[in-house]
Amino acid sequence: MTLPFFPPDLFAGERDVLLATVRRIGLADEQKFILGERTARFEHALREQLGAADVVACGSGTTALMLVLRAMDIGPGDEVVVPAFGCAPLAASVVNVGATPVFADVHPWTMVVEPYEVARAITGRTAAIMPAHMFSVMADMPTMRELANRHDIRLVEDSAVAQGGVLDGIPAGRWGEAGVFSFVQVKTFGTIGEGGAVVTDDPEIGRVVRMLRNHGQDGTQRFVHHLVGYNSRFDEIMADFQLHRLAGLADRLERRAQIADYYTERFAALVERGVQPPPAGRDGRCYYVYSLLAERREDLRRHLAERGVGTHVYYPAPLPSQPAFAPYAPPGRYWPHAELACARTLALPIYPHLTDAQVEHIADAVCDFPGGPR
Repeated sequence: MTLPFFPPDLFAGERDVLLATVRRIGLADEQKFILGERTARFEHALREQLGAADVVACGSGTTALMLVLRAMDIGPGDEVVVPAFGCAPLAASVVNVGATPVFADVHPWTMVVEPYEVARAITGRTAAIMPAHMFSVMADMPTMRELANRHDIRLVEDSAVAQGGVLDGIPAGRWGEAGVFSFVQVKTFGTIGEGGAVVTDDPEIGRVVRMLRNHGQDGTQRFVHHLVGYNSRFDEIMADFQLHRLAGLADRLERRAQIADYYTERFAALVERGVQPPPAGRDGRCYYVYSLLAERREDLRRHLAERGVGTHVYYPAPLPSQPAFAPYAPPGRYWPHAELACARTLALPIYPHLTDAQVEHIADAVCDFPGGPR
């Protein structure tokens, strides 16, 4: 049995739908391929699903973060607190608007940013905090909201990996003044290309983001640019395809959660042997990635490869250790929990079309790791 970490057949069952979508839009009289009626319907469907005032589809989750920061008028002289462990856009979006990322360490088990580290990083120059949900755990958003309110700063929720997650009854993307989603292929609501969305209840943020995604135009008249914007427009083919896929999202999320529940139960006995699963439960969970913490990660990775199980290492270095962001890291400062996460995390396959037999094979292979009981 060979089970790749990144499956090549994510959309195999919908190939006919995709081809029909391309043909229908490609042959339509209006020849509208970006920001058309299908994009508007897609945004409306997400608004209805989330109960949000506005959803703005854009070119990627990465640019969604940048558009939000621009809409909040965050720029040179401002600081934004971000996790030290995570994806590059967390820091890049801040740098790209001219602001300074300030890195906060993460929890050693959940790998989401620690509230007390965020609080310690806030200064008189802090304009926003930007927590990110990570792998299978949502950040402590109630505490983040309280911190933002107490210090009178903006709260941006990087929910790019967490679409479908719910914490204390509130969906991911709805905790901050604005949240973002990513629709890149492997995300929980991944699509056939790049794509993202901004979610907000603030009408001004929504209005400005809509202009920024389309070169600063407000949609009433072409070639009148109210702001210096970007090309971050959404594709009509992807909008139509995602409208089709939205109906099945809940079932795919449930399958991911079932797989995660099974893994976590099987792996609970491995903790004493240096292999730790993420926290059990469903509240505040978003099973985009299922990642173990393994003291002998490379040995475990080789062991699984020998049994045909593909794995993946996310983020081999903390953001402040990356060459691009090292200039923003204070000399002599360390983020020990982020560094530990980079050395120990190992992600397993969790895509929803894994069969029960395949899931059992993966779990058996992990439990057969030398020293780990079955």
